[in-house]
Amino acid sequence: MANSTETRPLSELVTGLVGDISGLFRKEINLAKAEASEKMSRAMGGVETLVAGVIIAIGAVGVLLAALVNGLTAFLVARGMAEPNADAISAVVVGVIVTFVAWGLISRGLSTIRGNSLNLDRTANSLRRDAQVLKERT
Repeated sequence: MANSTETRPLSELVTGLVGDISGLFRKEINLAKAEASEKMSRAMGGVETLVAGVIIAIGAVGVLLAALVNGLTAFLVARGMAEPNADAISAVVVGVIVTFVAWGLISRGLSTIRGNSLNLDRTANSLRRDAQVLKERT
């Protein structure tokens, strides 16, 4: 029995190839859309973490600077330091601690957003495979 591609006219083969290629590209576009949507969901999780870090940092600055500065100032004054000096040192210490906490949260959120988390790996691999198949078929 003869191979079906040997008995078909060239125009029919070309039409079939064009149909296969256009179907393949439609599927690749759908894959890219799905993967981009998945990556955006992951990036939004990073944005949420970043926003949470910023909100906590703002709240921490207000609350901790009020409570901790006063408490540390009272402790330093009790140890014999002048109140203006104790107040200044307390504000610096509390500010540095709050800054490190905020920096950690913001860094975590930014690292989730950037880097390889937004690469379309599956789409790129699929396109490479498709290009290889097209080379083999032509």
